[in-house]
Amino acid sequence: MDVEIGDVEGLAAALNEISVDFANGASVESAWAMLAYENADKHMDLMLSCDCRFLHLSNCDEEIYSKFREMFPDLPLDMIDEEEMRSKQMKQRWREFGELFKRKVPDCSFGTLLRCNADGEYDSANTILVPKIQFLAIEIARNREGFNSRFRG
Repeated sequence: MDVEIGDVEGLAAALNEISVDFANGASVESAWAMLAYENADKHMDLMLSCDCRFLHLSNCDEEIYSKFREMFPDLPLDMIDEEEMRSKQMKQRWREFGELFKRKVPDCSFGTLLRCNADGEYDSANTILVPKIQFLAIEIARNREGFNSRFRG
């Protein structure tokens, strides 16, 4: 299957096919990482170019935000604690959250880069890999609650 790295949609389709049939080899992991980076780069471009309070990241932002704050009312958005996110209890809560959106959000479990520090950019020291629905929930909340406002110059 020939897909160029710059062809994000083609790459995503190819990866979905490959992941069904094979274990994650180095080339597959590299392609997933490249696609996650492309998405992070697009997200940063969006934050720099518009008022994030009005930025929509999905077709169901309102529902994602409402359910996120209902299920995670005290989750701090300024700094995401990777250890806490990986705890058994938190994983279970996120799994339940993700189940609510698996038919509403395309690729809701797709690996996506998330900035730990809301004030920081995407770099190796400030990112963790999370399912897309976690990224959406946290970044939608950051937009609505003003954490991403500093990026617009």
